[in-house]
Amino acid sequence: MTQSTMTKTSAERVQQLRELTGAGIMDCKRALAEADGDFEVAKDLLRKKGLAIAKKKASRQTTQGQVFSYVHLGGKIGVLVEINCETDFVARTEAFREFGRDVAMQIAATRPLFVSREEADPAWLEREKEVFCAQAADKPRNVQEKVIHGKLQKRLEEVCLLDQKFIKDENKTIQDLVTELTAKLGERVVIKCFRRFEVGSE
Repeated sequence: MTQSTMTKTSAERVQQLRELTGAGIMDCKRALAEADGDFEVAKDLLRKKGLAIAKKKASRQTTQGQVFSYVHLGGKIGVLVEINCETDFVARTEAFREFGRDVAMQIAATRPLFVSREEADPAWLEREKEVFCAQAADKPRNVQEKVIHGKLQKRLEEVCLLDQKFIKDENKTIQDLVTELTAKLGERVVIKCFRRFEVGSE
């Protein structure tokens, strides 16, 4: 088995474990590593940590929450982000508030365009594809599609908030933080929307 095949297989196993447990990508990677690649042991590890319960809460209504704000660089950059949960009690917990502050700071620092890939604007996607098509124009036709797909996936990781690496811990994504907080608080947590302001930008 080649190194590229092993990497692909490993990535597929991480994705499969994520789909089965609802845990974040980084948590799944760590669980598989800790389990020496044993899929069933990794699932048990995630369950013991309480991360798998996040998937079970995915359909719950989130009608409570808070709007968090962050202002940086002497008032040159500001962020408003709405984060929802199931009850007002959880919305007032320190863990929820700390998460909100961290997310607002993340948005200020990394300039995401969308909360998730599902929310990516179709027109924006088409423009990005056109750019990547032009960049791959000199490559063989059978290679172009793979190059374009790879560049687009990398770009989405940069501009989709949930896919971004957490600025305080690059071993975790924002989605990992959402999953962990859901497990910790026992309620579904959703980053609903955000707005980033920067003086002088359009």
